[in-house]
Amino acid sequence: MHSPLFRRAAAATALAAGLAVTLTACGGSDPDAVNARGFPETLTLAAIPAENSADLQASYDPLIALLEQETGSEVEFIQASDYAGVVEGIIAGNVDLAFFGPFAYVVAGVNGADVTPLGAVVQEAGGEAGYRSYGLTRADNADINRIEDFGGKSVCFVDPGSTSGFLYPTAGLIEAGVIASGTEQAVAAGVEPVYAGGHDASALAVAAGDCDAGFAFDTMVDETMIASGDLKEGELKKVWESETIAGSLFVANNSLGADTVDRLRTVFVDKANADYMRAQGFCAGECRITDERAWGVVPATDADYDGVREVCTLTESDKCKG
Repeated sequence: MHSPLFRRAAAATALAAGLAVTLTACGGSDPDAVNARGFPETLTLAAIPAENSADLQASYDPLIALLEQETGSEVEFIQASDYAGVVEGIIAGNVDLAFFGPFAYVVAGVNGADVTPLGAVVQEAGGEAGYRSYGLTRADNADINRIEDFGGKSVCFVDPGSTSGFLYPTAGLIEAGVIASGTEQAVAAGVEPVYAGGHDASALAVAAGDCDAGFAFDTMVDETMIASGDLKEGELKKVWESETIAGSLFVANNSLGADTVDRLRTVFVDKANADYMRAQGFCAGECRITDERAWGVVPATDADYDGVREVCTLTESDKCKG
């Protein structure tokens, strides 16, 4: 009998095929329908959750309010269940803006999505964009003390399109000699993979014993889940961590036009931050945006993600091949 984690993963897989249809069928901006400020009447923003969430939009509400104020557009938010559907929506011209992990951004380009970075998220004012992936197991698991010990064990990943929940972990497993490459087939030959669907779900599955080990990004484990009470201090032990990964980022569909993309970039970099949005009354308290609970957005360029492309080459991931 499968655990709730396995049932959630299966449900997410079943929904994925329908998601792409939904995103490619929904209406993106009409380039001929512009408002008085020269922006599209409607802008579509798509994102997938980093954690299991029934209301991902709540973490985007301050940003949506900002965008509507600055552009005069109506912002339509779409909560997607996988990156593939968002990429297809961009290619079809039905997604205007998206929030991507670094791997998903690289994969989007490989698959023909014509997008421009608007900026990467940072956790604190003055901070640098970037984060790390953790390899985790239960604190009381004496059999796993390093990533080399993951071989033959049940291992929770987030999603095959996740940067810190799949791509960088597979690079670590390759370097440790546990798997031969980052293809899903090679991963399955070296460990028993479980795709949890969220970073929180991956960490929780490890804590519950549904997976012997697993991967999740640093602030989810160190801060978010501790603050929410989902994890206790010291419940998990970190046995591996990746190099610093380029930050998650917002992108714009180039079908919007160069001038519109440039103006949107200015809005994101200059005003999409806790200080400005709090002053405008869009939020109170910490005023975090996205479910990565970021402080705000800083400039980013395509070249910032060359390191992710190098890891794609190392892992020979199926996703990196288009």
